[in-house]
Amino acid sequence: QVQLVESGGGLVHSGGSLRLSCSASGNIFSSWSMGWYRQAPGKQRELVAVIRSKHYGGETKYSDSVQGRFTISRDDTKNTMNLQMNKLKPEDTAVYTCVQGRGWEPRDYWGQGTQVTVSS
Repeated sequence: QVQLVESGGGLVHSGGSLRLSCSASGNIFSSWSMGWYRQAPGKQRELVAVIRSKHYGGETKYSDSVQGRFTISRDDTKNTMNLQMNKLKPEDTAVYTCVQGRGWEPRDYWGQGTQVTVSS
């Protein structure tokens, strides 16, 4: 049974930083793409960052809204993925969910989500 558990959400002031982590278990972590979706109330879910497996060079991709501010990384020795979020804005407020899957739109397995709130 695959489990994805997020941690690191919380409340931060505009311009601040947060680091989200996702711990995975139940499959061969290194074989999968990993990513973060977010969804704010009343808005569509958005894929903000993806990191491919080492087989595909560990390439990363970001949404335009977070490019240059967020950094996704993975540690296959610890089965973890991180999202470093800098220069946070109120519009980054959302529930952030860790996902695992294939290609550039992983969606096979989902975590429970963690709330990120950025105050102005």
